[in-house]
Amino acid sequence: MTQAETPRSTPEEPWPVRVVSQKVSAWIAKLGWVWVDGQVAQISRRPGASTVFLTLRDPSADLSLTVTTNRDVLDAGAPELAEGARVVLHARPEFYAARGTLSLRADEIRQVGLGELLARLEKLKKLLAAEGLFDRARKRRPPFLPARVGLITGRASAAERDVLTNARRRWPAVEFRVVNVPVQGPTAVPQIVDALRVLDADDSIDVIVLARGGGSVEDLLPFSDEALCRAVFGCRTPVVSAIGHETDIPLVDYVADVRASTPTDAAKRIVPDLAEELRLIRQARQRLDRAVVGLLDRERQRLDAVRSRPVLARPEVMIEQRVVDVRGLRDRAGRCLDHRLTAAAGDLRQTLARLRALSPAATLQRGYAIVQRADGHVVRAAGEVAKGDQIRLRLAEGELGATVDG
Repeated sequence: MTQAETPRSTPEEPWPVRVVSQKVSAWIAKLGWVWVDGQVAQISRRPGASTVFLTLRDPSADLSLTVTTNRDVLDAGAPELAEGARVVLHARPEFYAARGTLSLRADEIRQVGLGELLARLEKLKKLLAAEGLFDRARKRRPPFLPARVGLITGRASAAERDVLTNARRRWPAVEFRVVNVPVQGPTAVPQIVDALRVLDADDSIDVIVLARGGGSVEDLLPFSDEALCRAVFGCRTPVVSAIGHETDIPLVDYVADVRASTPTDAAKRIVPDLAEELRLIRQARQRLDRAVVGLLDRERQRLDAVRSRPVLARPEVMIEQRVVDVRGLRDRAGRCLDHRLTAAAGDLRQTLARLRALSPAATLQRGYAIVQRADGHVVRAAGEVAKGDQIRLRLAEGELGATVDG
């Protein structure tokens, strides 16, 4: 029975191990020949053996594959290959059924030169810039005085010593959480990314510093890795990059929130100088004292000027002046009132004289009388009464009753 005709496995009819190995080998063989890019983590050359074993590692992840090749192939393509070098090799995957392992069989190996590495970095730089990882608008300013600083650096390195010593010299109370990781080689990127995640998840960390001393372009390659750049971009905590010397600019410098030229410069950027801050405080206090003294002097002069005015030097003058004014107004009001009362009395006398002249009483005083019938009607003509009617005569003084005779 051919492999294509092998029935599906069941609990009653399971496949033998050899069948499973054959199927796995067949599926792997379908991939064919491929070009693979990676970093050499280990080289094993056995004396007298024609086969060379390599461990090829992904620079951005904790993954590796075993590569086997002929010594002649290695000597032809990369005779000076060393651990940590970047290579491109032409290989096909092979599954060794006897050991149940997977490896790559290479028939061509090319060591990546410095020029090609720089070209790749330039291409990656343009890609990250186009995605906005270098955008200045998203960069955050570290706090003025961080409560705790996270430091990612090599163990017992000069960079660690420079950051810790200079930061504590500037601000003795600063606290650090140091995470030591490899800063070059195939394991550097995964461990640095893990350290970033640990420090970024720590709420007590206010700023993270990536520090490494100087080195060649190849030594600083981990800090231009795409995975590391994206990890720095994704951090919630501000990141300060202090990689190499001032002339060294790996890609992580463009992504970080702050780029320090050296680890010593990073120490100056993350904490203030205590002596300088005390000097500034003294200067501010002196300026404040001068401002307060000046303000008090100006206000004292204003008070002296106000107190020297006549109104405050002799306050009774204002009252005396107001007394004179009140008396004058009272006199004017009295004269005006007297004048108006005199004029009103004259008008009243004139009105009274006219009223008296027009009053019926004045007519009666001259000897006239008013004749009224018994019902009170005033008689104006003789025809209004008849003989024998009772009438009433109103005189100037008193009244008379009378009877009409004719």
